[in-house]
Amino acid sequence: MSYQDFLPASWLRGRSRTDNPLVTLRKEVDSLFDNFGNDIFPAASDVSIRSNVSETDQEFCVTAELPGLTEADVDVSVTGDRIVIKGEKKSEKEDRMAEEGRQFHRIERTSGAFERMMVLPFSIDPDTVEAVVKDGVLTVTIPKPPEAVAQTTKIKVSHAT
Repeated sequence: MSYQDFLPASWLRGRSRTDNPLVTLRKEVDSLFDNFGNDIFPAASDVSIRSNVSETDQEFCVTAELPGLTEADVDVSVTGDRIVIKGEKKSEKEDRMAEEGRQFHRIERTSGAFERMMVLPFSIDPDTVEAVVKDGVLTVTIPKPPEAVAQTTKIKVSHAT
């Protein structure tokens, strides 16, 4: 059974196959799946920071992926119990577009400003924080203050009988 069987014969007379609303709908759905992620999400805000946060008895460590960025592109600041990582990934698009004889059909690299704020369970001493960028990975080490280290008490966990 064809989709045309569901349409009134009077509607089909004098119309081409491409005028059919079901054909049009099918094309739009196919286009949606073909372009998923390209047209739905705004490209200007695609820049995000993927990060890991780990903890030892003595410190917190934040590692963030910042491919293609250097220490000059990144700003790390501390206020009270908050640490903020922000910066901007510059676009190569304009430079590349100007190249003679080069026509781009697709550009997927993202550019734009980014910011990530994290709250820690203690007030951060900014003089003790270290931030290093190496191979596109930012590592921020935040030592715990003595009072936060002293508060940590290990509890023995036993098996129920």
